[in-house]
Amino acid sequence: MLDESLLDDPEALARADRRGLLRGAAEAGARVRTAVRYAVEAGVMDLKPEGRPRAILIAGPGTAAGSVADLIGTLAGGGCPVSRLHPTGVAPAAGALRWTLPGWVGPVDLLLIATPDGTEPGLELLVDQAYRRGCTVASVAPARSPLTEAVGGKHGLAVAMATAPFEAEEYEQAAAGADALWALLTPLLALLDRTGLIAAPPDTLQKIADRLDTTAERCGPTVATYSNPAKTLAAELTESLPLIWTEGPLAGPAGRRFAACLAELAGSPALAAELPEALPAHGRLLTGGLAAGADPDDFFRDRVDEPQALRARAVLLREGSVGSLSAAPAARELALSHDVAISELAPDEEEGERTGLESLAELIAITDFAAVYLALASGDR
Repeated sequence: MLDESLLDDPEALARADRRGLLRGAAEAGARVRTAVRYAVEAGVMDLKPEGRPRAILIAGPGTAAGSVADLIGTLAGGGCPVSRLHPTGVAPAAGALRWTLPGWVGPVDLLLIATPDGTEPGLELLVDQAYRRGCTVASVAPARSPLTEAVGGKHGLAVAMATAPFEAEEYEQAAAGADALWALLTPLLALLDRTGLIAAPPDTLQKIADRLDTTAERCGPTVATYSNPAKTLAAELTESLPLIWTEGPLAGPAGRRFAACLAELAGSPALAAELPEALPAHGRLLTGGLAAGADPDDFFRDRVDEPQALRARAVLLREGSVGSLSAAPAARELALSHDVAISELAPDEEEGERTGLESLAELIAITDFAAVYLALASGDR
């Protein structure tokens, strides 16, 4: 049950935030700037690649690494195949994950490793595999971690993961946090900009940091719910099954990340799909037991002991205006025709031109904050 009063009590939010989730979301812009500095120190900006890799493989644990792979794959488009390597089992160390390179990987391919931990034995073994195959390796992991040392020792490019100036010991940082995402993603964007695969020059990365800062100001804990898009969305999603519908190529990974963060941070199930395919894919959910009109007032339900049943709620994330080809009107009509409420998020169009990466950063920042507020106000702390 969501405690909506908590959302408008900054001091209570701070006490409830034992994992430092709000601080992590607020520091996303700072992490981008620090990550750019670390990338420069590692020599990323001085690289002069001879061409694009044949294929890019991305490995790493958790939601943040998964989001990194999803975002890079979307941003690369058709310029280069991008695949995430999923763990295939356990490494010799008890309980440790193991990753394996496909048999076709060789010297013309690029392996990117992103991890907020850096102590995974399975990733060190993956580096050894890549070295034997002649595959180029670049990593983003905490400085002085075993993985960073392993990559450097195999003549790979190791970039230190950006961290806060100090890490309070009382905070247990979550792997899905916004700070982890941007700390891992930013150096890889800078690297792939050097290959010509993704347009992410230093000025664009600075704009991303500025956009994250601006959005954090709009979504911060001191901003009241009625004017805070993240708090509003969190309140709307209480006791619901969010059906996250996205429109625009870059909105897709933002929606999938939102669903993953709701599960990992707030323990809330959610489904994500891209328009227009989302309409037939989720259509039955709007008419079955999850529909708003399904048994709206069961006379026999015990209102004290039995929790309120989940009801579907549509969440429409739009990258921007797509003109007459937009499926958003059909999505709104479908939701409203079944009495299913719909929430909408889109980049602020009043702030003039911005890059696609800026719009993406704004969507991710708002939804990250919303997942954090839902986690804190629902008691999952």
